[in-house]
Amino acid sequence: MKILVLNCGSSSLKYQLFNMETEDVMASGRYERIGEDEAFITHKVNGQKIEIKNAVYNHSEAIEFTLKQFTNPEYKVIDSLDEINAIGHRLVHGGEKISESVVIDENVESVLNEYSDLAPLHNPACILGIKACREVMSGKPMVGVFDTAFHQSMPKDKFIYPIPYEYYEKYGVRKYGFHGTSYMYVSQRLAEIENKPIEDTKMVVCHLGQGASVCAIKAGKSIDTSMGLTPLGGLSMVTRSGDLDPSVVTYIMKKENLTPSQMEDKLNKKSGLSAMSNMVPDFREIENKSNEGDENAKLAIENFTYTIASYIAKYAVAMNGFDYLVFTGGIGENQINIRKNICERLAFMGIDVDVEKNNIRSEEKLVSKDNSKVKIYVIPTNEELMIAKETLRLIK
Repeated sequence: MKILVLNCGSSSLKYQLFNMETEDVMASGRYERIGEDEAFITHKVNGQKIEIKNAVYNHSEAIEFTLKQFTNPEYKVIDSLDEINAIGHRLVHGGEKISESVVIDENVESVLNEYSDLAPLHNPACILGIKACREVMSGKPMVGVFDTAFHQSMPKDKFIYPIPYEYYEKYGVRKYGFHGTSYMYVSQRLAEIENKPIEDTKMVVCHLGQGASVCAIKAGKSIDTSMGLTPLGGLSMVTRSGDLDPSVVTYIMKKENLTPSQMEDKLNKKSGLSAMSNMVPDFREIENKSNEGDENAKLAIENFTYTIASYIAKYAVAMNGFDYLVFTGGIGENQINIRKNICERLAFMGIDVDVEKNNIRSEEKLVSKDNSKVKIYVIPTNEELMIAKETLRLIK
């Protein structure tokens, strides 16, 4: 059984082809600058990286050219496209209408359209990818795995906002949460590592990357999470503000005479750690400058780790304590000092990181001391494999 996993951006296409008998990646890559003459694909197979410049002007052309790479005689991994059994799509915002992974039909596309206002960079691109696959791979079953679906288990008191209730009823204004596919994978993987039924686990997972969030997971279900109506809420991130006093937004809009779309752009792309540190939006560079003593960079890193630690403590309240703290995502898996700083802020809770064990990058490992009241893990996420597994489950 072979599953193709796609993650469509507005001008990009990421893909992985899985052999589900072994869960191995047969080929993977990324098509960039779709819609431009300078479009190119980076295709990876058997440890080889092939970069091909090939102008494509829509997602159908990009997918068609990508599929040809799988059967290219120079580095083919399959003899025929008939060997691909199904396609799994990473989808972002399904609102309240989709609470689990689904076989894609017209209703799913309708829901993606409906919630495009809340995910304007993602949902329209997802729709393009679905339509392109229907054109290029007619008849192949497709499955959608939504980032928001995992969080539909949140109790209402955790997702409702303290604003007029009519806005929830009329417009669906509430906390939705994101990174759900990552949380699904990591929570299941932790249960496997611990050899425990997932129903017997209580964990806080920190998905820390360019976008960052924290999630309280009890018995494999999301109880609360830091991102909100959109991926802008919660933690301060590399370019996103995270939570603010709402009056900050209206005050700046009045002072600077900004439109709502201009303010959204500022909060999403020109805020966060990059803005606090007056540096380019590269977390590694900000952290390096912080370690060298740059005051603005230190301020940004301190704010970041303090906010994460605060959410972790908050989620101890949400679940009446927890047994596992997990770090994942590009920053969570690789930034040793960030993990250490966060854990040291939580020492009063009996969270005790082992500095030597913690000296790892992109490795699955227990990094807490033996006497720590909470086990601390680093677990690299694998959202693509999770999507492939969900696709296989549903088409079977």
